[in-house]
Amino acid sequence: MKTGKIVTVSGSGLPKPGDSHYAEARALGAELATRGFVVCTGGYGGVMEAASRGAKEAGGRTIGVTAVVFTTRANKWIDKEVRVKEWGDRLFELVDRGQGYVVCPGGTGTLVELAVVWEMINKGVMRSKPIVALGQFWAPVVKRVAEMESSRNGQSRKFSKNRVHFSTSARDAADYLANFFGAISGQHNSRSRSARKSRR
Repeated sequence: MKTGKIVTVSGSGLPKPGDSHYAEARALGAELATRGFVVCTGGYGGVMEAASRGAKEAGGRTIGVTAVVFTTRANKWIDKEVRVKEWGDRLFELVDRGQGYVVCPGGTGTLVELAVVWEMINKGVMRSKPIVALGQFWAPVVKRVAEMESSRNGQSRKFSKNRVHFSTSARDAADYLANFFGAISGQHNSRSRSARKSRR
């Protein structure tokens, strides 16, 4: 399956080779690449490096969004570096480029990225896109926010459509995204065939 679609992967910049979170993100990058996805990250170390590395080792393509405000250089697994000026520019560049998102364990930076994507979709500022959380690290946060939002009168049905999907493994996350975009493609093809028939 060669989608060419961009998946933005977020996660901690701290994991090193040999760490479990590094290995998990590396596996994620490989699984995404083998399904034809382009892996986009923040371009630096930790999960960002691991996901990019996994994608490149599997023959995939990678994008790294970095910022002038940081002195750290992009990791060596990046094919295309997109250099912006400020931290906020980097955040929204990562959001804008992503056609789907995978959120790995991380700190406040990862939390901000998850929150911004979720809020933009929930408020209709951005069209709905798939958000996948790898593992259960973010489950308590997502559960509490979902409970709060769903308690609002008349909002539960709308909000439930914008829930974060939890995947148990890198393969599961990549399969979920592949199935999601495959279903969208199938719907598009079906509409196209119907339109052609109606014109005959």
